[in-house]
Amino acid sequence: MVVSAFAFAVMSALVKLAGQRLPSVEIAIARGVVTLVASYVALRRAGIPAFGHANKWLLVRGLIGLGGLQCYFYAVTVLPLAEATVIHFTNPLFVAMAAPLLLGERVGPREIGGVVLGMIGVVFVAQPSFLFGGEGVTLSPFGVLVGFLGALFGAAASIVVRKLRTEHPLVVVFHFPLLVVPLTLPFVVPVWVTPTPREWLLLLAVGLVTQLGQLKMTEGLRTEPAARASAVSYVQIVFSFALGLVLFGEMPTPMTWLGAILITCGTLIVASARPASSSA
Repeated sequence: MVVSAFAFAVMSALVKLAGQRLPSVEIAIARGVVTLVASYVALRRAGIPAFGHANKWLLVRGLIGLGGLQCYFYAVTVLPLAEATVIHFTNPLFVAMAAPLLLGERVGPREIGGVVLGMIGVVFVAQPSFLFGGEGVTLSPFGVLVGFLGALFGAAASIVVRKLRTEHPLVVVFHFPLLVVPLTLPFVVPVWVTPTPREWLLLLAVGLVTQLGQLKMTEGLRTEPAARASAVSYVQIVFSFALGLVLFGEMPTPMTWLGAILITCGTLIVASARPASSSA
């Protein structure tokens, strides 16, 4: 899960570079095409059937993932990035609440404490205006609702991936872009911008690191209880700040450093907690 978080942080940095001129939906479908091809090639080389066994749940995971992706993109478009970040990273809280009910996985006090500590760290990092003040800032109620819906979709996707732990991770990863690419294509055509050679390389890199992130996330959710595995995703924010400092000269504020420390501590608490017994 830590490797996955690092890969997604690198992906975000590459998306920021590519997004200086290319529409976000174009970047998303390019990412999907690369991961689709990479997953299919890996499946063929490993001799693993591409369609697995639990096709119903694979379809559900793809639809939920598509819904979460679209909600997240919409929230980022209509809300300030800080607010969208806070809402997005409520995902592990929803997973921690849903895992005992849907997966029969017991969540111990250390996991709950680590998740809450990480969430507090996210708030300090993002510093949303509705908590820290900000003149003239009015949030779109519908945008907030869609953002939370996206977080719920993300939590549901984690739960479904956990249920798919009998499937090979490559099969799970393959089915997501298999659904996303054709369903997203109609929205790309009207806004298509032909990439430059440098942008083609950036899009390829986005797809490859996404493939690594998705694969390692699936492996993590396959081997660890959902609440524990999802909480580790908080560390992605710490990686993102490090990359922002190195690549874009973005100097974190003291409040950001405090939030990063809390996120790291929360992640370490969750990762070091002994898994609670499960009825699943």
